Amino acid sequence: MDVTEHPTSEGKVYLAAVLDAFSRRVVGWSIADHLRSELVVDALQMAIWRRQPADGQTIAHSDHGAQYTSWAFGRRLRAAGLLGSMGSIGDCSDNSVAERFFGSLQLELLDEHRWDTRDQLANAIFDWIECWYNPRRRHSYCQMLSPIDYETATAA
Repeated sequence: MDVTEHPTSEGKVYLAAVLDAFSRRVVGWSIADHLRSELVVDALQMAIWRRQPADGQTIAHSDHGAQYTSWAFGRRLRAAGLLGSMGSIGDCSDNSVAERFFGSLQLELLDEHRWDTRDQLANAIFDWIECWYNPRRRHSYCQMLSPIDYETATAA
């Protein structure tokens, strides 16, 4: 899990994303014009709805950002039966799956366009995640399959 930001003419847009480390699929995400804890809680909630994790069997890994150390986020983790994990402070490779995802987003979408409004950027991010990244974008880690195709192939 991690958060990134990108500017528009109206101001910044913040994206919180929850990735499945096995398939690299974005299983939860949230977009807002703020960095309050509900941004990451909403992304976590989407991941919980999509995955229905078994109590005490799923690790939710993040960095030490204020949103992830907040009372609200910790409460949601515990309520869902997730095991919280945080890496060492200042270790850039500790959250490399999320960082790599944001690097791809930056290179393939954010660096290619400018947005006048937050809504335009939010819609572009939605399309990129749900219509491109998860179902179609191939990954070397996933044997050159998309995250959805990799999950399907390994479930058989």
